[in-house]
Amino acid sequence: MKFTKTAFPDVFLIEPDVFKDTRGFFMETYNQRKYAEAGIDRVFVQDNYSHSRHGILRGLHYQLKNAQGKLVFVITGEIFDIVVDIRIGSPMFGQWFGTHLSAENRRQIFVPGGYAHGFIVLSESVDVMYKCTDFYTPGDEYGIFWADPTIGIDWPIKNPVLSDKDSKNPKLREIPEEFLPAFHS
Repeated sequence: MKFTKTAFPDVFLIEPDVFKDTRGFFMETYNQRKYAEAGIDRVFVQDNYSHSRHGILRGLHYQLKNAQGKLVFVITGEIFDIVVDIRIGSPMFGQWFGTHLSAENRRQIFVPGGYAHGFIVLSESVDVMYKCTDFYTPGDEYGIFWADPTIGIDWPIKNPVLSDKDSKNPKLREIPEEFLPAFHS
């Protein structure tokens, strides 16, 4: 497995080893020892599966008291995956990183708690899996407006389909500090 740090030092792109032959392929989607050696020493407690169609945008989501680190990968299709640093006091506060994840490139991204996360579907449909470091907690879910001009995400689809809830998310500057995670160096 190849682990690459992104613009955010605690956000990693992971390229699993893929073993192909005439029958198809095999790959490890997670190996605790290898991830810990790379600096991702987390316990994952919940797996989530999402199916969406072209143009759907999910995000930008985060949890505060029960922050979920996420290991995200695509089973079928392709997404443009986004991470935004929303940690109060972070030198990279309000900055974003985006990458393509697909069934073809088999890349993964690890997003620790403290970041907002979202994606937009580029293929006809997509199946996304993500492992979480904490359990989903109703009432501890927050969001940021997907097209916040102060963040300036360059989404590859300009008029995405959003849930009613996501379309009403506030801009980052409209969120009181007590509803954002703190930066810990």
